This record gives sequence, structure tokens and C-alpha cells, in this order.
Amino acid sequence: MPIRKVTAAVSLLLVVLSLGGLLVGREPKERNALETIEELPGAEAYPADLKARLAKALAERGSSYLPRTRHLRTDGSPRYTNRLILESSPYLLQHAHNPVDWYPWGAEAFERAKSQGKPVLLSVGYSTCHWCHVMEEESFEDEEIASYLNSNYVCIKVDREVRPDIDGIYMAAVQMITGGGGWPMTVWLTPDRRPFYGGTYFPPRDGDRGSRVGFLTILKTLKEAYDREGEKVEQAASELAQRIGEALAPRLAEAELSGWWLDEGFRYFERTFDERFGGFGRAPKFPRSVVLEFLLRYYRRTGNPRALEMVTKTLEGMSSGGMYDQVGGGFHRYSTDERWLVPHFEKMLYDNAQLAIAYLEGYQASGREDFAATARDILRYVAREMTSAEGGFYSAADADSEGGEGAYFLWTPGEVEEVLGSRLAGVVRTLYGITEGGNFEGKSLPYLALGWREAAGRLGTDEATLRRMVEEARDLLYRARLRRRPPATDTKILTGWNGLMIGAFARAGMVLGEPALTQRAVAAARFVLSRLAQDGRLMRSFKDGRAAQRGYLDDYAFLVWGLLELYESSSDFAWLERTLELQAVQDGEFWDEEAGGYFLTGVEREDLLAREKPDYDGAEPSGNSVAALNLLRLSELTGDERLRERADRCLRAFSAIMERAPAAVPKMLVALDFRLDKPKEIVIVKPAPDASADALLAKIRTSFVPNKVLSVVTEEEVSSGERLVPLLEGKKALGGKTTAYVCKGRVCDLPTSDPEIFAKQLSG
Repeated sequence: MPIRKVTAAVSLLLVVLSLGGLLVGREPKERNALETIEELPGAEAYPADLKARLAKALAERGSSYLPRTRHLRTDGSPRYTNRLILESSPYLLQHAHNPVDWYPWGAEAFERAKSQGKPVLLSVGYSTCHWCHVMEEESFEDEEIASYLNSNYVCIKVDREVRPDIDGIYMAAVQMITGGGGWPMTVWLTPDRRPFYGGTYFPPRDGDRGSRVGFLTILKTLKEAYDREGEKVEQAASELAQRIGEALAPRLAEAELSGWWLDEGFRYFERTFDERFGGFGRAPKFPRSVVLEFLLRYYRRTGNPRALEMVTKTLEGMSSGGMYDQVGGGFHRYSTDERWLVPHFEKMLYDNAQLAIAYLEGYQASGREDFAATARDILRYVAREMTSAEGGFYSAADADSEGGEGAYFLWTPGEVEEVLGSRLAGVVRTLYGITEGGNFEGKSLPYLALGWREAAGRLGTDEATLRRMVEEARDLLYRARLRRRPPATDTKILTGWNGLMIGAFARAGMVLGEPALTQRAVAAARFVLSRLAQDGRLMRSFKDGRAAQRGYLDDYAFLVWGLLELYESSSDFAWLERTLELQAVQDGEFWDEEAGGYFLTGVEREDLLAREKPDYDGAEPSGNSVAALNLLRLSELTGDERLRERADRCLRAFSAIMERAPAAVPKMLVALDFRLDKPKEIVIVKPAPDASADALLAKIRTSFVPNKVLSVVTEEEVSSGERLVPLLEGKKALGGKTTAYVCKGRVCDLPTSDPEIFAKQLSG
């Protein structure tokens, strides 16, 4: 969402603080248990009961526990332990042995700040964030900086993935102050939680990384200003709090829905398209899958080949570069260059879920089998590296490994030959650009240096043989790579992100005709609904056997979407029933009766500076965009016009941004495209449970028909299923054959058992 920069009062504060231009981007013996909790430098001594709790939590980690700190005793135990050892978030636990006296977000920290007259230092990040690790090592592990922080501030750590509400509010402040944002996010607050300064990554000291002034100097300058210039700090904090409320609070808008917004969105992406490498804008390049989803629908709506061209060029570029893990599958977070070559190496669950969908839809729209293969490869990676024993999906894999970013993924020609032998090594070096000089820090990150046909010609073979050889080589390299120390995995399981991946596996099961993929989605859905649902309400996060934090809008909207995909892929009415139950809870907890649209937080929320109503479709789609599309699909399935009316109100609530900046909300445009279309209502009736619908389903798999709903039933299920899907009424398997019905607005074409006639009805 566009956010206005900080106004005069805050600018004046920044001048007073002289901080213009400071931001950069970005002995073995047995001990009593309490003796393991050493006093933190510059901090007040912990009371005995807290020390006992910390010592117990540390002991429960067991003998295999490896504390993440450079401050170790000779027996390998951590010298320092703070309150974060009591938390379950992997990100907070990473900081549990910093010499900083960290608090988790909560009343205790702010009450202490108020009683002691200290400002609050809020640090927000996530466990796989490279620059979060850098700032931790440089500043939060530094005893001098920690001592100053402990003496002069109350310090709070927040995992943005567990608390997106806190992250959203204070990111808005940082964007207002600096014009940009990112993680780690560093914000200075008053004891009443109002921000008065902020930024992202700060180097530790003056001159470090080319910065004129470092973090320690900024801490001292801001503390002095807080003590001596209290009125100016209060003025800045009040102004920022007001601006945050204005930026994030809901705005009334009731414009009529317009297809012109779709045209404007297309024109923006056409202007910013990279003709050479694909993608949009300049480096760094992010795989913003929601843009590709929108462009594919624009192509289907208008027939404009330019839209499809932009999608295919981008899908080609991403899967050919080093941003894609050519050995193990799955996409890294983003590309640091325009060529998609050198990535930021973390892998996020939500990216890979959305990219799997983008490649599946790209396959359907273009007929290109390589896109289907990439989607399959993404999901293979998730199944073997990002899936818990119980079926839930882990959140992310770290950017750092073996002491550096990306080390796990790099190869030398000698390493490749040692694993593969000279024959296969020659193939891999040619295709994947493995050279002596390398392309990243002296080693090579595999990428498609040549096209498959060109590489086959150069190697004197045919493309099919080359692909078989490369698949063999990939498997050998992957097994060899497993012997290296891998990047850490963030094993917390987030409801919303699992919803996205459930949907990706379910869609892939349908499109690729592989029931095993659908079953993977079933296992994850069962896990989420059994371990992350309490009294009919969703929780946000699951780790170490317990769920934590009430669910947010994204958790509901993304899971509802995933379960809808699962219903269409599995033909199991139980998933549709659960979808409708969750949608009802979402409507009751998050809906804005006055202005339309959904709030990020539910009715039983913490009282923060603002109650955000998200709209921006970035790395993740906004909950409102997904919710609008869910409502439309559910209305088509159930015939419930109240759901369509709610979808209309949701879309109109965001009409201002669709009109002013449609490129900011491409997923909302996807929902708008559905609303302005005449979606196809498809029913396939089988004469018996063991009858096949494959011939008809094959036409759906290879057709790009995004604006549709699908029910596959047996004749016996029609009468019972009418309760949920009234469209089933009167549908039969004619002549004892599996029969398809294609309808629009409950008006149906002639039923058919002929796959070719069915295909024409789908395209009509």
C-alpha cells in the first residue's frame, strides 16, 4: 500500500537528532542449575524465580542442544540466557543466548519501560532472514552494545511470521520515516508503544560497512534525545501514531466495479516488464506470483498474446536461473540480479506454494510440459524437505549454511566430477555452467547456462537422452549434497502458509492427474484442522507440540482457499463442509460491517495502535484478495447469494486502490476478473464409484479455465450432495456413462460423455 512519508514534525526530530543519512539498506565443572544463568552485561539481576524458569527451560533442551551464540563456556554451555528461552518461536529462540536482556512482546516489557522511564527498542525479524543474522552477530552478540541496551532501553524481540499485526503496524512507521522497509526491522518506541524512529539493518559502529554512523551511536543519540528532548519525541510519536492509523485503518469506498481496472493493471505490468530476462522492474527481482496469475487471466479474458508472453518469459527465466535450486528443487526467496542468477538463498513455503500454482497455470495456458515438470519438482522438494512426520508443512529454510550465505548450494568442477565421474560431470558442467572461476564467491551456483536443445547439440546427443542423464546426475548430486551441513529449517507450522501449500498440492493432484499429490494435501489438512484448531477457531502457529497465537485473517482465508482446492481435487464433501464452517467463523471474527472488507485481526484482539485492513498483494496475497475470491467460488458452488453480496462489498471496499493503483492488488484483480466473468459450473457424474472420469477430467487438466467450480460425484451422491451444492440437482450419468454438465448461472449446455464436446464447452 502506498504510504505517505513522514511529515514536518518528524522531519524536524530527525534533524534535531542529527541522523540524516544514517540508514544503510540495510572450565568444566558441575554447576548448580541457577549458576547456569549468568547476569547479562549492564542489566539488572534476574529474580530467583525467573532464573529458575530459565535454567529449567535450558536443561529441557537436552545434551544435544547447540546454543546459537559465540558466548560459550569451555563445556559448550551458553554463558548468557535471557527470557526468550521460554518461547517456542525459532526466531526468538535464536536470540535466547544473546547478552541482550530481551523480552517477548507483552505488557511486562512496556510496564517496565514506563516504570523506569526508558524507551523501548523493538527488533522484528524472522528465523531465515540473512540480514537478521548479520545484525544479531554484529550488534546483539556484542557485549558493549548489549550492555548499553540493557542499561538504557527495554528490548523486545518479535517474530514477524507469528505476529503479522505488530509487524504491519511498525513497518508502516518505518516506511513513513525512511521511504522503504525490510527486515531486520528496528524501531524505537515510547513506553505506550508509539514509534518515534526506525529503520532496518544498522551496522554496529561508525564507519562499518561504509556507514558514517553506526547502531551504537544511534542508540546513544536517540536515548539522549529521549531524555533531553522529550517534547519533540512525544510530538514525533503522536504524529507517527496518527499517520499509522490513517494508513492502515479502513476507508469507505463504494465505487462500481469496473473492468477498466484490469486494463490499467495490465498496462502497468507491460510498462515494467523486462523484455530480456522476464520479470518486472529491476534488480532485486521477486517472484511475485500474483502478477502472473493476473496476467494469465487477462490473457484468457482478452486473448492478448502479450500477457501470455510476459508470463512464459518470466516462468522460463526463473526456472532457468540460480534462484531455482537446480539440484534439489524449490525456489529461493528472490534474485539479487536481473538475470535470476544469484539468489537470496532462503526458501519460503509461501513462495513455493504460489510458484507451484503459477507453473501449473502456465502449463495449462501454454501447453508447455516443462512448466508442469517445474511444478512437480517444487512439490517434490516440499515433500522431502519441508514436511513434518505428521503431515504439516514447515515454514522456511535458512539462507545461511556452513558459515556463509548459500554455501550449501555451490559446486566446483572437481566436486562435481568426484560425485558423478567424468562422463556425467561433463554433461552437468556444460548444461549448468559449472566453471573453475564460478559465478558466486569463487564457486558455481548451477543454472541453465544453455538451452536443452543447444546443450544436447554441443554434447552430441539428443534432448531426451540429455534429460535422462541430467535427472540421474541431479539425483547423485542431491544425495552428495545431503552429506553437507544443510541450512537450518524453521520447523514452526503456520496455518495460513499451510493453507497455500495444501491448495498447491491439491491443484497439482488435479492438473497432473496424480492422486498421491492430493493425498499429501489431505494429510496436511488433517494435521492443521486437528492441531491448529481449538473450539472451532484457528490458531496461527504450531511448534514443539503446541499451538500458539490466535489466527489472523490470512490463516482463515488461505486455509479456506486450500480446502476449496482440496474439495475439487478429492471430490470429498467433508472438505467443503469444513470450508463453509471456517468461512462463517471468518465472517464473524474479521468482517467490517460498516465499511466492508476484513480486518487482519479478529474481534478478540490485542489493542494495538491500529486495526489493519490489508490490501497489498506482495510476496503473499492479502487476506482480503483471497477472501473475495473464496466468497465468489463458494457462492457459485452453494448458490448462496449472500456470499456473492459479501464478495461485492469486499471488492467495493478496495475499489479506491484498484482504481488508483491496480498493480498493487493483482490478486484482488484476479477476484474482480472472476466477478465480472460468467464462471463455469462443472458437474461430472459417474454411474458408480469405480467408474472412471479420467477422459473428461483430462480435458480440464489441459485447459486453462480459472473461473470455474467443479464437483465430481457418483449418482448415489447426487441427492445427499444437493444440500451443499444445489447445482447437483437432477444430474445423472446418462446411458450408464460418466456425464459432464457445463453451466453458467445455473443454465447448462447439453450434457455430454464425449471428451471433445466437453472440451469445446469448456472453451466456450
